[in-house]
Amino acid sequence: MSILSVGKTGLMAAQIGLSTTGHNIANANVEGYSRQTVLQGNAQPEATGGFFLGTGTTVTAIVRQYDDFLNKTLMNAQSTQAEQNGYYAQVSQIDNLLADSTSGLTPALQDFFKGVQDAASNPATDASRSALLSTANTLAGRFHSMSERLTEIGQGVNAEVETSVSQINSYASKIAQLNNDIAGLSADASRLPNDLLDQRDQLIREMNKLVKVNVEKGASNTLTVSIGTGQPLVIGNRNYELATQTSLTDVGKLAIGYVAGDKVSTLPDSSLMGGGSLGALLKFRSESLDQAQAQLGQVAAGIAAAFNAQHQLGQDRNGDMGTKFFKDIEVGVGIDVRNSPLGTAKVTGIVKDASALTTSSYDLNYDGTNLYLKRQSDGQSTLISPFPQTVPQVIDGVEYTITGVPQTGDHFVINPTANAASDISVALTDVGKIALAAPITTNAPLTNTGNGKISAGSVDAAFLDPANTLTGTVTLTYDQAAGGFTGFPAAQDVVVKGINGNSTTYPAGTTPIPYTDGDTFTFGGISVAVTGTPGNNDKFSVTAPNAGGTKDNRNGALLAALQTKNVLNNGKTTFQSGYAAMVNAVGNKAREVQIGGLAADAAAEQANNAYQSVVGVNLDEEAAELLRYQQAYQAAGKVMQIASQLFDVLVSLGR
Repeated sequence: MSILSVGKTGLMAAQIGLSTTGHNIANANVEGYSRQTVLQGNAQPEATGGFFLGTGTTVTAIVRQYDDFLNKTLMNAQSTQAEQNGYYAQVSQIDNLLADSTSGLTPALQDFFKGVQDAASNPATDASRSALLSTANTLAGRFHSMSERLTEIGQGVNAEVETSVSQINSYASKIAQLNNDIAGLSADASRLPNDLLDQRDQLIREMNKLVKVNVEKGASNTLTVSIGTGQPLVIGNRNYELATQTSLTDVGKLAIGYVAGDKVSTLPDSSLMGGGSLGALLKFRSESLDQAQAQLGQVAAGIAAAFNAQHQLGQDRNGDMGTKFFKDIEVGVGIDVRNSPLGTAKVTGIVKDASALTTSSYDLNYDGTNLYLKRQSDGQSTLISPFPQTVPQVIDGVEYTITGVPQTGDHFVINPTANAASDISVALTDVGKIALAAPITTNAPLTNTGNGKISAGSVDAAFLDPANTLTGTVTLTYDQAAGGFTGFPAAQDVVVKGINGNSTTYPAGTTPIPYTDGDTFTFGGISVAVTGTPGNNDKFSVTAPNAGGTKDNRNGALLAALQTKNVLNNGKTTFQSGYAAMVNAVGNKAREVQIGGLAADAAAEQANNAYQSVVGVNLDEEAAELLRYQQAYQAAGKVMQIASQLFDVLVSLGR
């Protein structure tokens, strides 16, 4: 090969080097661009006499600087970063809502019970009773506003889920197209479309920030991208789509489905919670938002149920037994859209027992023979028995009424407290209907000879049973010789509880009932305590209703005492501490993900720095490369110039 040809190959190689370096400089600020370098090799030498003569150089490849391990490390870090920061952006909204001392529940709760206390202190006045109704409506309104804000946050989650799914589908389509282009341009493994590879990798990284992806190599330099439990989004030049649809059991939530042909299969939220901002949305909704709504609802339903139960044990200003102060809280029932159209079952529930109420959701399933209610928090199942029902069945504080005929496999999801905060409302409008008085009175005549005394008495839920209703007076007479009382209703058992806490039940008709100083007698829902030493034939009376009890405030005092009584969670938590637990749980979670986000930011930055140290464009280095290739270009040009001059000399010699 001539010297001219050798110079020419050097010139072309230097020109390619200059072009590649310039390309690096031009794309230094392009997201996802990987630095490209020129690989050169010597051309095939020619045998000349007893030696080989070099024939110049050749460009063997233009390669991009890429490290698969560092890329996967970066993707993992970015997915975690997006998840932590996405979760914090959502949970901080609830944290800010609860942290507001003016718009939170605590002030309204305190004002309500102050209104109860004021009404109990002045039971005969309309002013205090009106103030109580006003504070009750204010409390209900505060529950409503907080519930509405949580609902708005949930709607925001739905909107972001839709946007994320749309973006994922768009990325999948573009990646599939790039797979197709790359496969068509990759016939020669040494000549790859580096810029297209960079674009594809960047799209995959962007998708990975939305949802954790798994990437595997395919044929012809294509990549297969899958999510969740292996659902593919891209295979070769074909892309698949996700879709949003209304949850199978909750119309207020959007679920994510995988599109296969003309069918959409719902993906479990848990399968997409491995990372990314979409995973953060789903995790936030299930862990924090739903739980916050349930806990707030538990407090609302607990107040309504407990206050109603005590209010119904009182007597209003008209002499009637108390009615419901708050309207019944109905549980939320979601009907699975996959249920048989032949099924006619209808499920309703009303919160009855505040102490037994939980924040868990429940699954009601029919297996063709039996109905089971399964608590999701721990998997405990309760048989609905009998079924068909003859009377409603109370489970975990909720009275369930199930009518109609279900079909095998029918499924319902029940959320006892999810809607309680939005549904709580005051049932009373007439101040005279507020039951502040106790329905019974007791009396010990002055003609008694002993020093025995009888308490004011109290009633429990059994008093409301029509079979136990007392209208008139029960007179208890002490028989000194027998050491007990006679005169108890003949049809009712009598339970005697001593000051030591031990109780003895005496069957209906037992007479006399033994007495020891300090005993409490319970019969027909009425409890009275007797102290001291009665004389023979001393009498103690219990009368219902409480005639002229407009100034009586005994039931009002019991209603006010609910503020500090451990009612929720099987009698372990007050209403205020139940709300405080919700505030603490949200606050702790917000702090947890905030710290996790800071750690994830640092990890992502470190991973990106390591990745960029390999693939990133260093402008100083590229400037040095420009000088190197410029000098090589000039030197190769000089070789060609000399070759031309030598050729001219040879031509001139032949003249």
